[in-house]
Amino acid sequence: MPRERDPLIVGRVVGDVLEPFTRSIPLRVIYTSREVANGCELRPSQVDSQPRVEIGGDDLRTFYTLIMVDPDAPSPSDPNLREYLHWMVTDIPETTGTTFGQEVVCYESPRPTVGIHRFIFALFRQLGRQTVYAPGWRQNFSTREFAELYNLGLPVAAVYFNCQREGGSGGRRR
Repeated sequence: MPRERDPLIVGRVVGDVLEPFTRSIPLRVIYTSREVANGCELRPSQVDSQPRVEIGGDDLRTFYTLIMVDPDAPSPSDPNLREYLHWMVTDIPETTGTTFGQEVVCYESPRPTVGIHRFIFALFRQLGRQTVYAPGWRQNFSTREFAELYNLGLPVAAVYFNCQREGGSGGRRR
């Protein structure tokens, strides 16, 4: 896919949160029965419970960290809490999912109050098991700085969805 049509670039995920990267591992994020596709719209009621996350590959000795952030908190026009950390799971073995990892920051369901927010799942390959630890805060988290601190490098996969308050209408749609 040409870079200019990459939904992660079009949606400013690459740039606002992540550096440009090449996807190298399959990542599926599923809420109830709906799989997250880049730029899709989900309502808060659809994302109330943590999703099922599946990681592809074929090497059980490789481990991953999954980070879920909102770069538009508290509002897209004034994201002064950017990035808000909604979830973090470490030590996820390749070929499995988040249920096999260590939830180090519990899932906090998206509840945007103003505007359309992007919720980003970024997957990073760890250098080894038990090498990544929870940050002490959720607001003003930086995915880039966190990845640098733990030598995670560039993400190996990412996906995002848009969400606005239940009564909201209009805005970005796919």
